[in-house]
Amino acid sequence: MISPTLLRGITWDHSRGYLPLVATAQRFNELRPDIRITWEKRSLQDFEDAPVEVLGQDYDFVVLDHPCIGRVVKAGVLLPLDRHIPAGFLADQAENSVGQSHASYTWEGNQWALAIDAAAPVAVWRQDLMDAAGLVPPQDWSGLLDLGRRGHIEVPGAPVHALMNFLMMCLAVGETPFATAERVVDPEVAEIALVHLRELMALCPESCWARNPIHSHDLMASAENTTARYCPFAYGYSNYSRPGYAARILTCGEPPRFENRPLQTVLGGAGLAIFAGRPARREAVAYAEFVADAETQRTLYTHNGGQPGHRQAWVDAENNHLTGNFFAATLAVLDRAFVRPRFDGYFRFQAEAAPLVQDCLRGIVPLRATATRLNTLYHQTTSAAPFPHETT
Repeated sequence: MISPTLLRGITWDHSRGYLPLVATAQRFNELRPDIRITWEKRSLQDFEDAPVEVLGQDYDFVVLDHPCIGRVVKAGVLLPLDRHIPAGFLADQAENSVGQSHASYTWEGNQWALAIDAAAPVAVWRQDLMDAAGLVPPQDWSGLLDLGRRGHIEVPGAPVHALMNFLMMCLAVGETPFATAERVVDPEVAEIALVHLRELMALCPESCWARNPIHSHDLMASAENTTARYCPFAYGYSNYSRPGYAARILTCGEPPRFENRPLQTVLGGAGLAIFAGRPARREAVAYAEFVADAETQRTLYTHNGGQPGHRQAWVDAENNHLTGNFFAATLAVLDRAFVRPRFDGYFRFQAEAAPLVQDCLRGIVPLRATATRLNTLYHQTTSAAPFPHETT
């Protein structure tokens, strides 16, 4: 008897990132006993910040974040999927993308990952606590501030999420970040965005500065929570809207409007990529297609805690019943989400800009100094890169 081909993958450490891949690997092995796949985990912090390039020595697959694509492609470690996956399959992926999830993994004319997971900051709240206090989710920014003054809001303020909120507010104020080679945004726009966020974050508990969206969801969904009733924007997790996952159910939907316009939050999600230097290329491609396939995404992937990247899963009635309408209620937010740059050097920008923005929001660094430093950092990180990022 011939031994099966063994493949290894690494993903991020959360039920949403791990369990659906374990389930798909198990089912794929049942269909293809000649291929066995194991999945391992790394922290959310490593998923957001740590280099992907070194993982190709030990793994066949990696689940990654789209802003790293420019750097990883330059390193030459990923397999260009469009050269190995049928064009019709990729056309279906593009046509059924949630927002720009699929396009965010397109770079220099190639497709480097399949968008198996889609996310963006959405509003999150405890309906039971809102009802008990006679409250409704705020529809606009002034209503959000009023709710905050009454001590009811939670906003994840860890550095990278402070930066994501800053980019969102720049869009709300009226300028698209990174649109030119000259700046992140105009310094005056940056200051206005920072002022709005300072005012909001001043209404949150000090502990918010240490929390990422998972921490905020865990806090809000705990049985002990009585005050964190509403979060205006945090990367959504459909798990917390499913019965049995946490002590209490969380409801998700549209963030508050700003100056009578919907907020444009920043695209997240995750892509499944294949390392180029591994021997079992054909087998790896077959599994990647299986995971990203519309039917797998709609059923097996979603039913095992996944937050799929294929649109058919988001509009599926059974999936919305399972998650308290999470997918239908937030799809429009993801469809308009802003895509971060992907040039080689962006991760350095994000790593250095995030704590700077957080320090500014905490009142440690002045507004103008923050705006100036962000633009200087942008110039430093793009100096050796094509301007500034490929449009998709």
